[in-house]
Amino acid sequence: MAKSRSCFRVIAAKDAEHQKGFIMIKSMTGYGRACKSIDSMVVTVEIKSVNHRYFEFSSRCPRTYGFLDEKLKSFIQSKVARGKVECYVQIENLEDDSVVVEVNHALAKGYLDAIKDLSERYGIDGSINAANLSRYPDILLVRKEEADEEKIWNAVKETAEEAVEKFIAMRSVEGAKMKEDISSRADYILSCVSFVEERSPQTVKEYNEKLLTRMRELIGDTTVEETRLLTEAAIYADKIAVAEETVRLRSHISQLLTFLESKEAIGRKMDFLVQEINREANTIGSKAQDVEIARRVLDIKSEVEKIREQVQNIE
Repeated sequence: MAKSRSCFRVIAAKDAEHQKGFIMIKSMTGYGRACKSIDSMVVTVEIKSVNHRYFEFSSRCPRTYGFLDEKLKSFIQSKVARGKVECYVQIENLEDDSVVVEVNHALAKGYLDAIKDLSERYGIDGSINAANLSRYPDILLVRKEEADEEKIWNAVKETAEEAVEKFIAMRSVEGAKMKEDISSRADYILSCVSFVEERSPQTVKEYNEKLLTRMRELIGDTTVEETRLLTEAAIYADKIAVAEETVRLRSHISQLLTFLESKEAIGRKMDFLVQEINREANTIGSKAQDVEIARRVLDIKSEVEKIREQVQNIE
Protein backbone atom coordinates (compact mmCIF):
# COMPACT_ATOMS: atom_id res chain seq x y z
CA MET A 1 0.00 0.00 0.00
CA ALA A 2 2.83 2.34 0.90
CA LYS A 3 4.54 1.49 -2.36
CA SER A 4 1.33 2.29 -4.24
CA ARG A 5 1.06 5.72 -2.56
CA SER A 6 4.73 6.37 -3.36
CA CYS A 7 4.14 5.62 -7.05
CA PHE A 8 1.11 7.94 -7.02
CA ARG A 9 3.19 10.77 -5.59
CA VAL A 10 5.86 10.29 -8.29
CA ILE A 11 3.23 10.35 -11.05
CA ALA A 12 1.56 13.45 -9.54
CA ALA A 13 4.90 15.22 -9.25
CA LYS A 14 5.72 14.50 -12.91
CA ASP A 15 2.27 15.68 -13.96
CA ALA A 16 2.69 18.93 -11.99
CA GLU A 17 6.10 19.43 -13.54
CA HIS A 18 4.61 18.90 -17.01
CA GLN A 19 1.82 21.39 -16.32
CA LYS A 20 4.31 23.95 -15.02
CA GLY A 21 6.40 23.71 -18.19
CA PHE A 22 3.41 23.90 -20.54
CA ILE A 23 3.05 27.14 -22.42
CA MET A 24 -0.34 27.92 -23.93
CA ILE A 25 -1.04 30.45 -26.66
CA LYS A 26 -0.71 34.05 -25.56
CA SER A 27 -2.45 37.25 -26.50
CA MET A 28 -0.38 40.15 -27.83
CA THR A 29 -2.19 42.48 -25.44
CA GLY A 30 -0.75 42.65 -21.94
CA TYR A 31 0.40 44.78 -19.03
CA GLY A 32 2.87 44.25 -16.20
CA ARG A 33 4.28 46.53 -13.51
CA ALA A 34 6.89 46.04 -10.79
CA CYS A 35 8.51 48.34 -8.24
CA LYS A 36 11.56 47.35 -6.18
CA SER A 37 13.94 49.02 -3.73
CA ILE A 38 17.47 47.87 -4.62
CA ASP A 39 20.84 49.35 -3.58
CA SER A 40 19.41 52.68 -2.36
CA MET A 41 17.33 52.98 -5.54
CA VAL A 42 13.61 52.66 -6.10
CA VAL A 43 13.15 51.18 -9.57
CA THR A 44 9.79 51.03 -11.32
CA VAL A 45 9.26 49.17 -14.61
CA GLU A 46 6.00 49.14 -16.58
CA ILE A 47 5.46 47.05 -19.71
CA LYS A 48 2.45 47.10 -22.00
CA SER A 49 1.78 45.86 -25.50
CA VAL A 50 -0.78 45.83 -28.30
CA ASN A 51 -1.13 43.96 -31.60
CA HIS A 52 1.61 44.17 -34.18
CA ARG A 53 2.67 42.00 -37.08
CA TYR A 54 6.24 41.78 -35.77
CA PHE A 55 8.11 42.64 -32.57
CA GLU A 56 8.41 46.40 -32.10
CA PHE A 57 9.94 47.93 -28.98
CA SER A 58 10.14 51.42 -27.54
CA SER A 59 11.24 52.55 -24.09
CA ARG A 60 11.06 55.66 -21.98
CA CYS A 61 13.96 55.90 -19.53
CA PRO A 62 15.47 58.83 -17.59
CA ARG A 63 17.74 60.83 -19.88
CA THR A 64 20.86 60.03 -17.88
CA TYR A 65 20.20 56.29 -18.23
CA GLY A 66 19.90 56.04 -22.00
CA PHE A 67 22.19 53.00 -22.00
CA LEU A 68 19.25 50.96 -20.66
CA ASP A 69 17.28 51.13 -23.94
CA GLU A 70 19.13 48.42 -25.89
CA LYS A 71 19.57 46.22 -22.82
CA LEU A 72 15.85 46.29 -22.12
CA LYS A 73 15.02 45.61 -25.76
CA SER A 74 17.24 42.51 -25.85
CA PHE A 75 15.93 41.27 -22.52
CA ILE A 76 12.23 41.65 -23.38
CA GLN A 77 12.67 40.32 -26.93
CA SER A 78 14.03 37.11 -25.41
CA LYS A 79 10.66 36.70 -23.68
CA VAL A 80 8.24 38.13 -26.25
CA ALA A 81 7.98 37.12 -29.91
CA ARG A 82 5.39 39.55 -31.31
CA GLY A 83 3.59 42.74 -30.42
CA LYS A 84 4.18 46.47 -30.10
CA VAL A 85 5.82 46.67 -26.68
CA GLU A 86 6.31 49.88 -24.69
CA CYS A 87 8.47 49.97 -21.57
CA TYR A 88 8.63 52.75 -18.97
CA VAL A 89 11.44 52.97 -16.39
CA GLN A 90 11.70 55.26 -13.38
CA ILE A 91 14.73 55.36 -11.07
CA GLU A 92 14.76 57.26 -7.81
CA ASN A 93 18.00 57.53 -5.82
CA LEU A 94 17.29 57.47 -2.09
CA GLU A 95 20.88 58.34 -1.14
CA ASP A 96 22.42 60.44 -3.86
CA ASP A 97 26.12 60.38 -2.92
CA SER A 98 27.28 60.70 -6.50
CA VAL A 99 27.73 64.51 -6.27
CA VAL A 100 31.37 65.62 -6.02
CA VAL A 101 32.52 69.18 -5.13
CA GLU A 102 36.01 70.15 -6.30
CA VAL A 103 38.16 73.27 -5.83
CA ASN A 104 39.54 75.11 -8.83
CA HIS A 105 42.93 75.75 -7.26
CA ALA A 106 44.40 77.61 -10.22
CA LEU A 107 41.50 80.07 -10.22
CA ALA A 108 41.61 80.42 -6.42
CA LYS A 109 45.32 81.30 -6.57
CA GLY A 110 44.61 83.83 -9.30
CA TYR A 111 41.93 85.51 -7.15
CA LEU A 112 44.27 85.65 -4.11
CA ASP A 113 47.13 87.10 -6.13
CA ALA A 114 44.81 89.73 -7.60
CA ILE A 115 43.45 90.68 -4.13
CA LYS A 116 46.97 90.92 -2.73
CA ASP A 117 47.99 93.17 -5.61
CA LEU A 118 44.98 95.47 -4.99
CA SER A 119 45.80 95.65 -1.27
CA GLU A 120 49.45 96.60 -1.82
CA ARG A 121 48.81 99.06 -4.67
CA TYR A 122 46.02 101.02 -2.97
CA GLY A 123 46.85 100.45 0.67
CA ILE A 124 43.59 98.84 1.62
CA ASP A 125 42.81 95.84 3.80
CA GLY A 126 43.33 92.66 1.78
CA SER A 127 42.34 90.07 4.36
CA ILE A 128 40.12 87.26 3.01
CA ASN A 129 39.06 83.89 4.38
CA ALA A 130 38.17 80.58 2.67
CA ALA A 131 34.45 81.13 3.02
CA ASN A 132 34.67 84.50 1.23
CA LEU A 133 36.92 83.08 -1.44
CA SER A 134 34.55 80.16 -2.12
CA ARG A 135 31.86 82.65 -3.13
CA TYR A 136 33.85 83.87 -6.09
CA PRO A 137 32.60 82.53 -9.43
CA ASP A 138 33.82 79.06 -10.45
CA ILE A 139 36.00 78.51 -7.37
CA LEU A 140 33.94 75.47 -6.39
CA LEU A 141 33.06 73.00 -9.15
CA VAL A 142 30.11 70.66 -8.68
CA ARG A 143 29.85 67.53 -10.80
CA LYS A 144 28.18 64.16 -10.64
CA GLU A 145 30.18 60.98 -10.75
CA GLU A 146 29.54 58.69 -13.70
CA ALA A 147 26.75 56.23 -13.02
CA ASP A 148 27.68 52.62 -12.31
CA GLU A 149 25.96 51.20 -15.38
CA GLU A 150 26.34 47.57 -14.30
CA LYS A 151 24.83 48.25 -10.89
CA ILE A 152 21.91 50.20 -12.36
CA TRP A 153 21.24 47.60 -15.06
CA ASN A 154 21.20 44.76 -12.52
CA ALA A 155 18.61 46.65 -10.46
CA VAL A 156 16.49 47.45 -13.52
CA LYS A 157 16.76 43.89 -14.85
CA GLU A 158 15.66 42.39 -11.54
CA THR A 159 12.62 44.68 -11.53
CA ALA A 160 11.95 44.06 -15.23
CA GLU A 161 11.94 40.30 -14.64
CA GLU A 162 9.04 40.64 -12.22
CA ALA A 163 7.21 43.05 -14.55
CA VAL A 164 7.66 40.69 -17.52
CA GLU A 165 6.41 37.76 -15.45
CA LYS A 166 3.18 39.63 -14.68
CA PHE A 167 3.00 40.86 -18.28
CA ILE A 168 3.28 37.31 -19.70
CA ALA A 169 0.82 35.99 -17.09
CA MET A 170 -1.79 38.49 -18.29
CA ARG A 171 -1.10 37.53 -21.91
CA SER A 172 -1.54 33.86 -21.01
CA VAL A 173 -4.87 34.49 -19.29
CA GLU A 174 -6.14 36.30 -22.37
CA GLY A 175 -4.69 33.51 -24.53
CA ALA A 176 -6.63 30.87 -22.59
CA LYS A 177 -9.90 32.71 -23.27
CA MET A 178 -9.04 33.01 -26.96
CA LYS A 179 -8.15 29.32 -27.13
CA GLU A 180 -11.50 28.35 -25.67
CA ASP A 181 -13.36 30.62 -28.07
CA ILE A 182 -11.48 29.39 -31.16
CA SER A 183 -11.92 25.73 -30.15
CA SER A 184 -15.65 26.23 -29.73
CA ARG A 185 -15.99 27.88 -33.13
CA ALA A 186 -13.82 25.21 -34.78
CA ASP A 187 -16.13 22.51 -33.37
CA TYR A 188 -19.14 24.30 -34.83
CA ILE A 189 -17.41 24.56 -38.23
CA LEU A 190 -16.78 20.80 -38.15
CA SER A 191 -20.45 20.19 -37.42
CA CYS A 192 -21.31 22.29 -40.47
CA VAL A 193 -18.83 20.29 -42.56
CA SER A 194 -20.49 17.07 -41.41
CA PHE A 195 -23.84 18.43 -42.53
CA VAL A 196 -22.41 19.35 -45.95
CA GLU A 197 -20.89 15.88 -46.34
CA GLU A 198 -24.20 14.23 -45.50
CA ARG A 199 -26.31 16.60 -47.54
CA SER A 200 -24.22 16.69 -50.73
CA PRO A 201 -25.06 13.12 -51.95
CA GLN A 202 -28.71 13.78 -51.14
CA THR A 203 -28.76 16.79 -53.46
CA VAL A 204 -27.60 14.55 -56.32
CA LYS A 205 -30.45 12.14 -55.63
CA GLU A 206 -32.94 15.01 -55.46
CA TYR A 207 -31.58 16.44 -58.72
CA ASN A 208 -31.93 13.05 -60.38
CA GLU A 209 -35.56 12.78 -59.24
CA LYS A 210 -36.35 16.33 -60.39
CA LEU A 211 -34.68 15.65 -63.75
CA LEU A 212 -36.67 12.46 -64.20
CA THR A 213 -39.93 14.24 -63.30
CA ARG A 214 -39.17 17.09 -65.68
CA MET A 215 -38.35 14.75 -68.59
CA ARG A 216 -41.56 12.81 -68.05
CA GLU A 217 -43.50 16.07 -68.12
CA LEU A 218 -41.89 16.93 -71.44
CA ILE A 219 -42.05 13.58 -73.24
CA GLY A 220 -45.14 12.14 -71.63
CA ASP A 221 -45.43 8.36 -71.30
CA THR A 222 -42.43 7.69 -73.49
CA THR A 223 -39.80 5.62 -71.74
CA VAL A 224 -36.99 7.79 -70.39
CA GLU A 225 -33.57 6.73 -71.60
CA GLU A 226 -31.86 5.56 -68.41
CA THR A 227 -28.33 5.95 -69.78
CA ARG A 228 -28.92 9.60 -70.63
CA LEU A 229 -30.40 10.17 -67.21
CA LEU A 230 -27.41 8.62 -65.45
CA THR A 231 -25.05 10.68 -67.56
CA GLU A 232 -26.81 13.91 -66.62
CA ALA A 233 -26.79 12.93 -62.95
CA ALA A 234 -23.08 12.08 -63.12
CA ILE A 235 -22.25 15.45 -64.70
CA TYR A 236 -24.24 17.24 -62.01
CA ALA A 237 -22.64 15.17 -59.22
CA ASP A 238 -19.19 16.01 -60.51
CA LYS A 239 -20.05 19.69 -60.77
CA ILE A 240 -21.21 20.00 -57.17
CA ALA A 241 -18.76 17.51 -55.61
CA VAL A 242 -17.15 19.03 -52.52
CA ALA A 243 -15.53 15.95 -51.00
CA GLU A 244 -12.00 17.22 -51.65
CA GLU A 245 -12.82 20.59 -50.12
CA THR A 246 -14.40 19.11 -46.99
CA VAL A 247 -11.43 16.78 -46.49
CA ARG A 248 -9.02 19.73 -46.74
CA LEU A 249 -11.27 21.79 -44.48
CA ARG A 250 -11.21 19.09 -41.83
CA SER A 251 -7.42 18.86 -42.17
CA HIS A 252 -7.03 22.64 -41.74
CA ILE A 253 -9.28 22.66 -38.67
CA SER A 254 -7.30 19.78 -37.17
CA GLN A 255 -4.07 21.69 -37.72
CA LEU A 256 -5.63 24.83 -36.24
CA LEU A 257 -6.53 22.95 -33.06
CA THR A 258 -3.00 21.52 -32.95
CA PHE A 259 -1.58 25.04 -33.14
CA LEU A 260 -3.64 25.96 -30.07
CA GLU A 261 -1.51 23.50 -28.06
CA SER A 262 1.80 24.82 -29.42
CA LYS A 263 4.57 26.03 -27.13
CA GLU A 264 5.78 28.47 -29.78
CA ALA A 265 4.51 31.78 -31.10
CA ILE A 266 2.12 30.62 -33.84
CA GLY A 267 -0.07 33.66 -34.50
CA ARG A 268 1.23 34.27 -38.03
CA LYS A 269 0.92 30.59 -38.98
CA MET A 270 -2.64 30.53 -37.69
CA ASP A 271 -3.46 33.66 -39.68
CA PHE A 272 -2.30 31.95 -42.88
CA LEU A 273 -4.22 28.77 -42.00
CA VAL A 274 -7.44 30.74 -41.41
CA GLN A 275 -7.08 32.18 -44.92
CA GLU A 276 -6.90 28.62 -46.29
CA ILE A 277 -10.00 27.61 -44.31
CA ASN A 278 -11.89 30.57 -45.73
CA ARG A 279 -10.74 29.67 -49.25
CA GLU A 280 -12.13 26.13 -48.95
CA ALA A 281 -15.41 27.49 -47.58
CA ASN A 282 -15.68 29.86 -50.55
CA THR A 283 -15.10 26.99 -52.97
CA ILE A 284 -17.81 24.88 -51.34
CA GLY A 285 -20.15 27.87 -51.48
CA SER A 286 -19.48 28.43 -55.19
CA LYS A 287 -20.21 24.77 -55.97
CA ALA A 288 -23.25 24.40 -53.76
CA GLN A 289 -26.56 24.23 -55.63
CA ASP A 290 -28.52 23.70 -52.45
CA VAL A 291 -30.07 26.23 -50.08
CA GLU A 292 -29.30 24.25 -46.92
CA ILE A 293 -25.65 23.80 -47.85
CA ALA A 294 -25.41 27.48 -48.76
CA ARG A 295 -26.70 28.38 -45.30
CA ARG A 296 -24.10 26.19 -43.63
CA VAL A 297 -21.37 27.75 -45.76
CA LEU A 298 -22.47 31.20 -44.58
CA ASP A 299 -22.29 29.96 -40.99
CA ILE A 300 -18.78 28.60 -41.62
CA LYS A 301 -17.61 31.89 -43.13
CA SER A 302 -19.10 33.83 -40.21
CA GLU A 303 -17.23 31.66 -37.70
CA VAL A 304 -14.01 31.86 -39.72
CA GLU A 305 -14.19 35.65 -39.64
CA LYS A 306 -14.60 35.60 -35.88
CA ILE A 307 -11.65 33.21 -35.57
CA ARG A 308 -9.61 35.53 -37.78
CA GLU A 309 -10.32 38.43 -35.41
CA GLN A 310 -9.06 36.36 -32.49
CA VAL A 311 -6.00 35.10 -34.37
CA GLN A 312 -4.98 38.70 -35.16
CA ASN A 313 -4.28 39.09 -31.43
CA ILE A 314 -2.34 35.85 -30.91
CA GLU A 315 1.41 36.10 -30.40
